Amino acid sequence: MSENGSLRRGRPGYDQQGILEVAVAAFNQFGYDATSMGVLADRLGLSKSAIYHHFASKDEILERALDEALSGLEGVLDEADAARGRAADRLDQVLRGAVHVLVDKLPYVTLLLRVRGNTEVERRALERRRAFDRRVMALVTEARDEGSLRSDIDPRIVERLLFGMINSIVEWYRPGGKEDADRLADDVIAVALDGLRMPTSNRIEELLG
Repeated sequence: MSENGSLRRGRPGYDQQGILEVAVAAFNQFGYDATSMGVLADRLGLSKSAIYHHFASKDEILERALDEALSGLEGVLDEADAARGRAADRLDQVLRGAVHVLVDKLPYVTLLLRVRGNTEVERRALERRRAFDRRVMALVTEARDEGSLRSDIDPRIVERLLFGMINSIVEWYRPGGKEDADRLADDVIAVALDGLRMPTSNRIEELLG
């Protein structure tokens, strides 16, 4: 890929981002291994050489696609770390942000969740995803240790359950439905995180009516 990346243009009507979007849709429909450059060329109405003007290989397309999802998720954690404050509040921010990333980049996150490590590109993506999981688990542990979350559940289980719920959204969420990203994030927090919080005196009064 050249230094000017997404600004590089070839045949009118498709820039690098446009090709990427069509490729991700094909990868999700047929599977990455089953989607050849010929299939992509047919979908785009381009020659394979025109695609190679933008991407050196199918692996490079996959790498760009997976980076779209991973960079979004990593950015959510970076923003939460910069915010400081209580760990429980930062965890809330991370979960809400992750839902927004999933909604905003639904095809890319869907592709990420289907990666199995069959290629070097996929293995690098999985390592980044595991690093993300470890950072979230550390945040859950910090929230537990500060007394904000229940201490009777293993942070590893908490992290897996929380993101198991969030990741499952890709299986049924459709853009343009009744719930936007904000409402969807509220629902995730209400179902997942509120049950983990330690009650404060105000929360006890609220629960007692």
